[in-house]
Amino acid sequence: MGRMYGDDVLAGDWRRRRVVPEVPAEADLVVEDADSGFCGAVVGFESGAVVLEDRHGRRRNFPLLPAAFLLDGQPVTLRRPAPSAAPAPRRRTASGSVAVAGVPAQVAKASRIWVEGVHDAALVERIWGDDLRIEGVVVEPLDGIDELAQRVREFGPGPGRRLGVLVDHLVPGSKESRIVAAVTSPNVLVTGHPYVDVWQAVKPSALGIRAWPVVPPGRPWKEGVCAALGVAEPAEMWRRILARVDSFHDVETPLINAMERLIDFVTVPSAP
Repeated sequence: MGRMYGDDVLAGDWRRRRVVPEVPAEADLVVEDADSGFCGAVVGFESGAVVLEDRHGRRRNFPLLPAAFLLDGQPVTLRRPAPSAAPAPRRRTASGSVAVAGVPAQVAKASRIWVEGVHDAALVERIWGDDLRIEGVVVEPLDGIDELAQRVREFGPGPGRRLGVLVDHLVPGSKESRIVAAVTSPNVLVTGHPYVDVWQAVKPSALGIRAWPVVPPGRPWKEGVCAALGVAEPAEMWRRILARVDSFHDVETPLINAMERLIDFVTVPSAP
């Protein structure tokens, strides 16, 4: 009698004893439920079960049991596919450009960007420093622009040696606009912003104030701002300002536009 029923009558369903391959239940994979014969494509998962849809649009849920499905007539164990890793978000520089990983700073090109002072240079570095290093463009601070025309002549701009200049308070009728008008080289681009000082190009909201103080005419602007905000000296105020600037979001649009134009101008490849 024992031979009639085999050696192990308690071993259970043969499909549970065989070693069968595991297959990820990817969307649209067509399989057959071994017990019911229901055949359909994988369309999803519900409560730990796989959802199959047959060619008539009927859907049924089946537990993910071992060897419970047939694929091309062969028993398989379906498993839920591992979730695909979300693509890493693109890292951006403080200027909003896409950061380029693993690219070293270039050797400095002959072209330059000049700004009026060390505060302007520090702010430009904070926001556009990564971009400028990739392009190999050096930013140099001037001590004001009163001698701009002479400095430009000494620089000797040319097609492969372009010069960009960022000017504070560049508005019609200002002293700055008259100085800039004397610079006529096609290899020099002068842009600017309307603010009295580059401090004012930082958004008040970044500093936690409603607006920049109005300084009466005849009083040094920075000293007037410090007095109105209760700060002892300009050096301390500048440290507070720079510490609040993380990206282009913290500065006004005219400064952003002016700097982007200068960077584009000095990084144009020279004609062969």
